[in-house]
Order: sequence, then structure tokens, then C-alpha cells
Amino acid sequence: MSSQFSDAVDVDAAKALLLDECEEQFGLLQKLQNEIIMADTEGYLDQSNEQALNRQIAITSELEQWQEMEPKLLTSSPEVLLAVGTEELQRLNRQLQMVLTCSQAKLDAQKKILKREETWLEEKKETLNAVSEKVIRLQQEKEKSEHSVLQDIKRQINNLKDYQSCLMETLSDLNTEHFPLPDPHSNGSKKKRAAPHDAEMNLISLNDIVEKLINQTLTTPHDPYVTTDASYWPPYIEMLLRNGIAVRHPEDCNKIRLENFF
Repeated sequence: MSSQFSDAVDVDAAKALLLDECEEQFGLLQKLQNEIIMADTEGYLDQSNEQALNRQIAITSELEQWQEMEPKLLTSSPEVLLAVGTEELQRLNRQLQMVLTCSQAKLDAQKKILKREETWLEEKKETLNAVSEKVIRLQQEKEKSEHSVLQDIKRQINNLKDYQSCLMETLSDLNTEHFPLPDPHSNGSKKKRAAPHDAEMNLISLNDIVEKLINQTLTTPHDPYVTTDASYWPPYIEMLLRNGIAVRHPEDCNKIRLENFF
């Protein structure tokens, strides 16, 4: 306790001594400044240009000398310098400790912010990875679905083609069996005796007539009519018309089309 009190007394005494020396030096400086001002005021009134130039050169030389001189301490007492320097170092140490405390607090706060940002970044990365996997899975499912739908449509088309081919074959067999062309070598009724003349006209079968009507309807639905000629056996045409399978053109009796069944 006595040592701390003695240190405090020494510091105060050193400060008082330094203040006294500072005031003494400041008074001397102020005295010199007043003398310079008075000399300049009086000298400018009496001096010629040559004297003013010589005075300027002298002042410049003196200024250079002062600039080359090293400043001297106000006091050379080691005790005073030690006491004042110790207090200044302690004050600077306290300021640096305050700066260190503030910097440490800011560093801790930045570490917390960095940790939150890293956590947020990890969450966003996980979300992005999950979304990317979902998109890839959906694309794969879409491609698989499109491929499956395409294959299903192709299978249905092939089934329809096979079914159509089967129907056409069945229709051809049915027409060939039950509706044959007239036989020119048969004998019997008058109609049968007229068959040789009809056979010479290259008659087409009932199956060919029906197939032409179907193809004309599918190929040109805007103009489904087929023009008949001598190769179309009239009994076949009449049978198709009477049974509602074909319809005659309202303006041209030589044209017929397939009836609309839908």
C-alpha cells in the first residue's frame, strides 16, 4: 500500500516538474515570437530590398540549422522520465486492453454469424441436392412413361392392323364362298345362260367392290364415291344398295359410296 502511494506521489511530482518546465519553455517561446514580430515590423519600414534579401537568406539558413538539430528533452532526470513514461505506458496498456476486448467481442460475434451462415449454407445445399434428385427422378419417370405410352400405342396400332387384316381375310372368304362370280360354263336358267356374256366383261368380285369402297372412304373422305362401270356386276350393286351397305349418288346413278356406319 505504501509502495503504491509512493509511486503515485512520484508520478504527481514528476508531472508538476514537467508542467513547470513546459510553462517556462512556452514563456520563452512566446517572448521570442514577440521579438520576431517587433523586429519584422520595424525592419520592413527601414530596410532596402538588398537588406531584405540578405535577411531572408539568413533566416532560411537559421531555419535549416534548426531543422537539422535534434530536439532535446525538457528534463534529463531519469526518475522523472521513468515515472511519466510508466504512467503513459500504463494508460496506453489500458487503451490497448479496451481495444482488445472490443475486437474479441466483435470476433466472437463474427464467429457466431459465420456459424449461422455455414449452417444456412448446408441446409440450402441439402435442399438443392434433394430438389435435383427429385427433378432427375421425375425426368426419368417421364421418359419411361413416354416410352411406355409410345410402346402401348404402337402395340394397339399393330393389334388394329392385325384385326383389320383378319377382318378383310374373313370378308374375302365370306364373299368368295357365298357370293361367287357367275360361272360361264353352268347350264340352267336364263340368268345362268347369260353368264358367259357377263364373264367376257371381266367382272370384279364382290370382295373387290367392297374393298374399293372402303379404300375410297378412308383415302378421300371428302369424296367417298366410286364410279361404276361394266365390270361391276349389277346384282352385286343392287344387293349392296338394298341391304344398306352402299348409297347411290343423288345426282349421278353411276356413283356409289359406302354407307356411314357411325
